[in-house]
Amino acid sequence: MPFVPALRLIDRVKVTELTDRLMASYAKVGGINHLDGTNLPSKRGIVGITTDLLHLLFPGFFDDKVTHSSEIKMETALLMDSVAGRLEDEILKSIEAEPPDGVAKADPRAAARELTMEFLGKLPEVREVLTTDVDAAFDGDPAAKSKEEVIVSYPFIEAIAVQRLAHVLYREGIELIPRIMSEWAHSHTGMDLHPGATIGTHFFIDHGTGTVIGETTTIGKRVKLYHGVTLGARSTSGGQQLRGVKRHPTIEDHVTIYPGATILGGETVIGAHSTIGGNVFLMDSVDPHSLVIYDGLDMRVLTKQEKVKASDYDI
Repeated sequence: MPFVPALRLIDRVKVTELTDRLMASYAKVGGINHLDGTNLPSKRGIVGITTDLLHLLFPGFFDDKVTHSSEIKMETALLMDSVAGRLEDEILKSIEAEPPDGVAKADPRAAARELTMEFLGKLPEVREVLTTDVDAAFDGDPAAKSKEEVIVSYPFIEAIAVQRLAHVLYREGIELIPRIMSEWAHSHTGMDLHPGATIGTHFFIDHGTGTVIGETTTIGKRVKLYHGVTLGARSTSGGQQLRGVKRHPTIEDHVTIYPGATILGGETVIGAHSTIGGNVFLMDSVDPHSLVIYDGLDMRVLTKQEKVKASDYDI
């Protein structure tokens, strides 16, 4: 047992004083205490589970050693078993703190186990969609030398993989866990992709830093964003009264949005095959095949047909 030196008398007195002051703060400022309540999901535990889920989604890419095909089944089974047990425990905590609609309160452990198995059963589907995201990143970035490079080095892949995993749990009504997952990815990648957002296949965020996608955003297929894009709400002054209300825009298929663009509002729809230029600020819908750009100090909304006629706008 390691030697722990005894506190000097003056240190013990000071520590007691400091502890008493903090206890007084606990009593006075109770809004950020969580005492005598349910056991909340562990942030550290969720981060570990999320990391292991990335290993399951991309076998061989995030391992410290070579993964051989002859060993992959056994290694996957061992990791799956570990993830299942830990995730079940965390989902149980979430259910006990805030039961999802339709989940029986009589046997929360059984409900947690069922939700865990349903979630893990969807990993093949998540992989299929992620394959299209990798394709979109590789096809959309001439700087990419291979899909392996995209997977191991592009922060976007980690961000979208975690978002798609968290989205599955979010749709099951699981509290806290999806947000812990997505905010961990946010801190690692600089991309804030809410787990509630619905994102279609073949999605790509180039560079990605500073991109924000809000909870009720809907994004179609083959959409490409650049860094610093915000898909946000017009106003959150209504606070909790806006919970569950569509507050964020809809981006239809085959849309490209360039760096720094801000698109706000739950009623805002960006029509299919449109291009939104850099630093554009939009709170209104645009028709399909539109080009939205700044011309000097004025924002212009053109049709793609008009754009073809105007050789100045080669986008």
